[in-house]
Amino acid sequence: MSATNLSSGTKSSLNRYSALIEKIFFDLYKKGSKSLAFERSDLKRAATALTINLPENLGDVIYSMRFRAPMPPAILKTQPTGSEWIIELAGRAKYRFRLVKKNRIVPNQNLVTTKIPDNTPEIISTYALDDEQALLAKVRYNRLIDIFLGLTTFSLQNHLRTTVKSIGQIEIDEVYVGMDKFGAHYMIPVQAKGGSDQISIVQTMQDIAWCEARFPHLKCRPISVQFVSSDQIAIFELTVEDEEVRVVDERHYRLVAAGDLDQVEISTYR
Repeated sequence: MSATNLSSGTKSSLNRYSALIEKIFFDLYKKGSKSLAFERSDLKRAATALTINLPENLGDVIYSMRFRAPMPPAILKTQPTGSEWIIELAGRAKYRFRLVKKNRIVPNQNLVTTKIPDNTPEIISTYALDDEQALLAKVRYNRLIDIFLGLTTFSLQNHLRTTVKSIGQIEIDEVYVGMDKFGAHYMIPVQAKGGSDQISIVQTMQDIAWCEARFPHLKCRPISVQFVSSDQIAIFELTVEDEEVRVVDERHYRLVAAGDLDQVEISTYR
């Protein structure tokens, strides 16, 4: 969700969340710090100290600062060049600010785009509630995970809320299970991002940790899907190497009406 598209009510909430997070951070921070542990109860103490009305959903404060909004400017100023602060889950109602190498993965604008006949039911496109839901639906109905990975895949569950030992509660946007031509099985966690959102190292690491804990006998192939435009989707296969998200593969697909497919282009794909 981009800041420019936020409602005034949402902006007000994020300002309140930023103030709480900033208070907790600087109560712990010392020059040279690389990891700062805190708990959900620290939000209550920060709210009391700042005379801020505490949000009913304390978890939303943390979630927003992890995935929706940038860190407060005062925190950003403490980041060494090339590094950034993230918030990790560290157990049940436990969290950790951690300094990591700055790593931005965005769609490659120079990558070739493959046209795919759009099989999304029009009624789904009409009533999709947000970018994330629309994106997941388009990926599902057009079997883009199958096409991208070269596997036969099936959607197992979306918006899976579960827990991982030493991390705590996590949410995975959608989980697929796949099978290759040799009969090997794969677990495929998918994170969905709107056009202005960025791929999250935190979410990727959580997805991999869940796969390893829940299905250690299956190969985990974490995927991120992102709108480049309303009809163009970028898909990334990701891995984590040296605590950084790395791109294993990236492809772009444009969903078009069957009549818009160009036979010359199809021959070129071949």
